[in-house]
Amino acid sequence: MTNLGRGKARTALAVSAVAVLGVVAACGSNDSGPGTSGDTAAKVEINRQAAGDITTHGGAKRLAGDQTQAIADSIQRSTAKNVILVIGDGTANQELTLARDYEWGAGGKIPGIDELPLSGDYTTYALDKTTKKPDYTTDSAASGSAWATGTKTYNGAVGVDVNGKPQRSILEIAKANGRKTGNVTTTELQDATPAVQVAHVSQRKCYGPVATKEKCSSDALENGGLGSITEQLIAARADVTLGGGWKTFQETATAGQYNGKTLEVQAKERGYRIVRSGSELDAVSTASQDEPVLGVFADGNLPRVWDKATATKEGGREPAVTCAPNPAFGATPKLASMTKKAIDLLKGDKGFFLQVESGSVDKANHDADPCGQIGETVQLSEAVSAALDFAKQDKDTLVIVTGDHAHTSQIIEAGTVTPGLTRTLNTKDGGVLTVNYGTSLDPGEEQHTGGQVRIAAYGPGAANVVGLTDQTDPFFYITDVLGLDREKK
Repeated sequence: MTNLGRGKARTALAVSAVAVLGVVAACGSNDSGPGTSGDTAAKVEINRQAAGDITTHGGAKRLAGDQTQAIADSIQRSTAKNVILVIGDGTANQELTLARDYEWGAGGKIPGIDELPLSGDYTTYALDKTTKKPDYTTDSAASGSAWATGTKTYNGAVGVDVNGKPQRSILEIAKANGRKTGNVTTTELQDATPAVQVAHVSQRKCYGPVATKEKCSSDALENGGLGSITEQLIAARADVTLGGGWKTFQETATAGQYNGKTLEVQAKERGYRIVRSGSELDAVSTASQDEPVLGVFADGNLPRVWDKATATKEGGREPAVTCAPNPAFGATPKLASMTKKAIDLLKGDKGFFLQVESGSVDKANHDADPCGQIGETVQLSEAVSAALDFAKQDKDTLVIVTGDHAHTSQIIEAGTVTPGLTRTLNTKDGGVLTVNYGTSLDPGEEQHTGGQVRIAAYGPGAANVVGLTDQTDPFFYITDVLGLDREKK
């Protein structure tokens, strides 16, 4: 994968490879079967690190030579047994560039993410609930619902269309077709991105029976609805579900078969194996519909791996800081370890669909916290590397990496004082970098922005991400790549 500043050139290269060397490879005519010698993409090494001393002629270039054959070799069959969709919440080009510059250097590469051979961009707009016209800045609920269900919707909606009608998700369809399924996040399991694969509610804050009664009463079980997000998560019965949000599992059901019982008790009575720590997760060796695994490692969101360094109004004048580990992270499972465990529990003859989210890139961005944000982007990188390592060995897995929406952080001239909030950081290069948050003067209130977002992929069907697509497109090509019957119940 090239650096983000060369996006157009790289897209042109990928398209050229498809045109010159034949779209037939992407359409399945080179289908030698899983794990056979006909699949050469696992041997392709995409090294997008700068060539050498960036001050010399050619030192900053990232291409080692003509890439046509490498890209062609990465266009495999159009069917796969497994799909791993990795989401960086609130992670667009600026967030990736910030993390690369700080942690790996301007000429460095983000492991995993910068090794994906094919990339493009997708549009992210939502819909206005009243007018049905475009809402140009999406939230995570509408954006997640778009890729999960193939249907545009309004901000705040989880798995329903603009009229409130439930839309089936990739995870639900994959399960109906006999595939194993997983849902992994660093946020609360009830948060928008994990929720869109397992729930259908009119308002994203309807985590449990209490909030559902207050915020979306028509969705409550006692009113004939499908229930809160957590109740629907339990009913959806993914084989592996890992994240935070334990507090909501202590709420009590107010209707239905489990009326009067906590959601934790309900999960146990419905056969879930509940694990609460990394060591307990390590001990798990199987996950199935007979005993699905529910790992919940925090009352709310999982703590961030790096400590806060909140931007301020005077951040451009303040000394540069170096990010530090977050003492509160402790023994919390890292996203990469959860991803590896989920893959290990899901892999097998049936094939699987797995969604993985690094959710607090977004949350740190809202907080105007560049160190927290970069640390969660590092977690994203590590999770992508775990997925890519498996896919290269398996040779029958599509890995897709993207963000759900753009955000507010911007890299600006070092030391600049702006009307927004800024923080200056010491970088890997030995320089300083200033990041600005300009949509609010209050940390915690920074807002999303409406830009298109990068999407990249490796494996069978990866060519579908090339060029400009929409956020609804992944629903269709993921279900097609997996060979799923979208109507199967």
